[in-house]
Amino acid sequence: MPFPFKRFRPTQVLLVFDLLATLLVALEGSSAGVLAHLDFFGVLVIAFISALGGGIVRDLLIGATPPNAIRDWRYGAIALLGGGITLISFQTVQTVPHHLLVTLDAAGLALFAVAGADKAIEYGVSPLSAVLMGATTGCGGGVIRDLLLNRIPAILHSDVYATAALAGAIVTVVSLRFRLPRGWAMAAGAVICFTLRMMAVTFGWSLPHVAGY
Repeated sequence: MPFPFKRFRPTQVLLVFDLLATLLVALEGSSAGVLAHLDFFGVLVIAFISALGGGIVRDLLIGATPPNAIRDWRYGAIALLGGGITLISFQTVQTVPHHLLVTLDAAGLALFAVAGADKAIEYGVSPLSAVLMGATTGCGGGVIRDLLLNRIPAILHSDVYATAALAGAIVTVVSLRFRLPRGWAMAAGAVICFTLRMMAVTFGWSLPHVAGY
């Protein structure tokens, strides 16, 4: 029985993962902007940078210039769409349970991490660098968002955040090295990243902390 992902070209699989992640992270980022009491323009800026900041950094590092977020209008349009959806329903956003925002963030993290690792492999970087690019894609936009919102970036204090992105990227890269179909490799990595992140939130898992003085 053929794999369903084989019906699509590799570039189409990557595009689907990338655009879906863009929408999810834009929704989560713009929600954070609303809860921080930003104006309409500020919310759209946060939506855009949350969704596309990590991908822009990744593309610059691997030499994919100009970055997709600038070259392909669909990325910016979907990021702003996510921000627009939040603005239209901003009263509802203010009552959104925190757990739902965490779930959206985890889903976006997972999809971006595997898409970033896959694109890095496509550009011929080493497996280790591809894993790091996956984590950069997943976490980069959130870091910029948190800095703009005057918060400590989540990757510096959230339990198993960057670690989950690294795990998802590792699974994707290893699966690709073993010639698993591209879509399945990315799906496996995304499931691992999402599951690890949500279990860490649910059960309070964390990495060891350095004792303060």
